Amino acid sequence: MMDLFSDEMRRNPYPIYDQMRSVSPVFYLAPFDLWIIFDFEGVKRALLDHDAFSSDLSHAPGNGNPGDWFIFFDPPRHTKLRALIAKAFTPRVVANLEPRIRELSRQLLDQIIERGDGGEVDLAADFSVPLPMRVIAELLGVPAGDWPRYKRWSDVILKLANTFARNEETTRTFEDYGTVKTEMQIWLPDLIAQRQAAHQDDLLTRLVAAEVDGERLTQQEILGFVQLLLVGGQETTANLINNAILCFIENPDQLARLRSAPDLLPSAIEEVLRYRSPLVWMPRATSRDVEIHGQTIPAGNLVLPLIGSANRDPKQFRDAGRFDITRDPNPHIAFGQGIHACLGAPLARLEARIALADFLARVQEFGMASDQPWEPRKALGVHGPSRLPIRFTPTRCAGTMA
Repeated sequence: MMDLFSDEMRRNPYPIYDQMRSVSPVFYLAPFDLWIIFDFEGVKRALLDHDAFSSDLSHAPGNGNPGDWFIFFDPPRHTKLRALIAKAFTPRVVANLEPRIRELSRQLLDQIIERGDGGEVDLAADFSVPLPMRVIAELLGVPAGDWPRYKRWSDVILKLANTFARNEETTRTFEDYGTVKTEMQIWLPDLIAQRQAAHQDDLLTRLVAAEVDGERLTQQEILGFVQLLLVGGQETTANLINNAILCFIENPDQLARLRSAPDLLPSAIEEVLRYRSPLVWMPRATSRDVEIHGQTIPAGNLVLPLIGSANRDPKQFRDAGRFDITRDPNPHIAFGQGIHACLGAPLARLEARIALADFLARVQEFGMASDQPWEPRKALGVHGPSRLPIRFTPTRCAGTMA
């Protein structure tokens, strides 16, 4: 039986993806009572056709839906909440973060370079994870002293993606999440009051003030979005940065090309998003019987459209198994599609652009520090390493990628 959740499969699922797209692009995984879609057109349909593929997973078996996140709502409720959140989470809010992101990136790299450790570092623990964590914390106005608690909450919420089977671990995960949710329900009103008293123009204050057609977000809806930011805002960007480093190590010719033409960095980031998509799937539930590729998925079933597989579909991408930083066009769906396309995508791209440009400017040569296979992240729904031990040589005169 195909084991989608083994460490080996999660490190390199692409040979199995290739096989399944050819043999069975729609597959029923009986032990977990769920359906998997592998091909680009099928995945795109599942993401776009919200009448047939609902984002409300409450009636589907074996789902880790926390219930309060607007990404798990269908229209019209989703339409209302997304409009309110978009009013607060504007392009200007993201653009205004750029100087602070640059400062945080530089501080973290300074610590890495100065500490040395014989030219070895766990890039995930020391750079890729703390950078987006601190960016999101500051975006919300979370005091620096709360960062450890914020990270603990994020780790617990992430485990919800692993609750396909009904067992003791799943029960424990939901119990832990319940504890975290209670803590956050106590914490959030105090933080909101602090930000309002300080007259700060941060995202949290904007969420409270956002109004569309006379409606505002409830405190429960704000809490749900904060939880979503804790996960999506940190995990997606951390994996994007880590996966970019893995791609550069595995494809030195493309790294050399990027160093010789730094203006290719935005294109390189798009190719990382396609080639090693940070988000593996976006779960859906069928609201009616759905026929796709000759198979009928019954109503009320959990469906996993595999974004990571869709973005390697040779019917959509020429030479799909090759990492090419100049790929154009590159219509990947790493951040979803349609009404549920990721609101935080511009922020993730901005953080990755700053972080990777800084890293390549400060580090001359780098490679894996261990021959051991890298360990995947704890959450099954994301792709990337939990640790990324690399050996590096600092650049003598930092300033450019060269």
